[in-house]
Amino acid sequence: MITVSTTGSGAMVIVVVMAVVTLATRWGGVYVMSFVPISDRVTRFIEAMSGSVLVALLAPMAVSGDNGARLALLTTATLMLLFRKPLPAIAAGIVAAALVRYL
Repeated sequence: MITVSTTGSGAMVIVVVMAVVTLATRWGGVYVMSFVPISDRVTRFIEAMSGSVLVALLAPMAVSGDNGARLALLTTATLMLLFRKPLPAIAAGIVAAALVRYL
């Protein structure tokens, strides 16, 4: 097992390695998808995957998160359903979580 110290330049090494891995996966995905013809079926798959990844990230927070996290999710979801504008909904969710945690 490799260990990297988080003091001195160790933290910067960790950040650089994470950045390289992130870029490699993103660019690798674009490269692989350049060989896949984009049909209706592939388009539906990609659209479904983005939603399922979002649910996979948010479901644990809704179950085991604190009240700030739950209120943020509820606020964001409600405003998204009402107005269909993601940035204001996300901003309102962040504000809701901050208010619950601050007060």
